[in-house]
Amino acid sequence: MNNLQQATFGGGCFWCTEAVFLEVKGIEKVVSGYSGGNAPGKPTYREICSGLTGHAEVIQVTYDENIISYESILIIFMTTHDPTQLNRQGADVGTQYRSVIYYHNEQQEEIAQTIINALSPIYHEKIVTEISPLSFFYEAEEEHQAYYKNNQNSGYCSFVIDPKLQKLRTMHADKLID
Repeated sequence: MNNLQQATFGGGCFWCTEAVFLEVKGIEKVVSGYSGGNAPGKPTYREICSGLTGHAEVIQVTYDENIISYESILIIFMTTHDPTQLNRQGADVGTQYRSVIYYHNEQQEEIAQTIINALSPIYHEKIVTEISPLSFFYEAEEEHQAYYKNNQNSGYCSFVIDPKLQKLRTMHADKLID
């Protein structure tokens, strides 16, 4: 029997993070979207890219807890992006690209802090990943869903997403869909 849970986090461009988690066993659904901002109403991609709304590009995953734990999801998240870069991932710069974990409940908050503390020694710089309560999640426009799957030949996918997927395959092969 499925035990479906949700997790929401952002680690730079949501196209990258989404592509990573679509390959992980136990992930039932991945939705790209926005969270953490203060603009009224549902924000648009254009508004988010301005950096003025305060939202981050995030993904919301629905996962089967009988197959993969929240801890494992966070370890994959924290090791497939650079959690030491403040408000950026590579060439993507701005608060919309911040490293952030939006927790759904107190247990997720505690686990997130535990994982960050446990992983801190492997990084040369301080982890700057924000841990905040999820207030709202806004689904991104349709053209941002399954972006990598639909645009694998684009330059961005080749130069940015493909290396993240290679890192995932190298570090977390046991967690991937066969």
